[in-house]
Amino acid sequence: MSLALPWPVAWQLIRGGFRRHSAYRAAALAGALTNTVFGAIKASITLGALASAGGRLAGYDAKSAMTYVWLTQALIAPVSLFVWNEVSDRVRSGDIAVDLSRPVNVQLSYLCADLGRAAFEFLPRGLPPLLVGWASTGVHIPARPLVWAAGAAGLVLGVLVSFACRFLMNVTAFWLMEIRGVQTLYLVASNIFCGLLIPVHWFPGWLRTVANATPFPSILQTPVDLISGRYSGAAAAHALLTQSLWLLAMLTAGQVALARGSRVLVVQGG
Repeated sequence: MSLALPWPVAWQLIRGGFRRHSAYRAAALAGALTNTVFGAIKASITLGALASAGGRLAGYDAKSAMTYVWLTQALIAPVSLFVWNEVSDRVRSGDIAVDLSRPVNVQLSYLCADLGRAAFEFLPRGLPPLLVGWASTGVHIPARPLVWAAGAAGLVLGVLVSFACRFLMNVTAFWLMEIRGVQTLYLVASNIFCGLLIPVHWFPGWLRTVANATPFPSILQTPVDLISGRYSGAAAAHALLTQSLWLLAMLTAGQVALARGSRVLVVQGG
């Protein structure tokens, strides 16, 4: 199995991922509506928390807090914060043997398909909540080109780190077969520590230290901070470097787990 993926193959996989998910337009619009409704609820709760704290909390005022709320709601689908079990299902059914027999890297092929998925979901599921937030409570998006560039890089890295974490979780199926327990633990931990529920900056010091010792803030909190301009200059470069290191670590862990898991794989039947 090659550890590289030729660009023409990668591009076809990205296109395939985009086309596959674009077939479910109604589901995408329903998801956008759901994220928007929960965004409105989250916005009211967040404003209440700010009011009880005197109008400012950990560097957030009303405008920056609303920016955080609507950006997190907009990025839920692109970075894929919820359950994905395609690889684990193929391990349980034995279909993963087909993937392993192909002359392409299994992890990288799924990664390319996931990039295509994220590219599609950014528009129908990401833009509506953001537009509603801009029209209702207002959001602050800096206009400086460097902030936009850093935000775009942070978003791409967030998508990649999310995939690497989910792939590693799926690969545990080689040993566990049934990974619903692992998925539940992952879902709870990632949703808390990525900054989806409240900003990681609002955590108590000890809990913020725990969160920053995981890759989860790099999935959502860091992209939101970069897009909103909370990080700039050296701080932005440090944030992007942290995301890159987590990506390298999680992809490496996924490759190692995949290689070892393929040695213990037993496929029953023909």
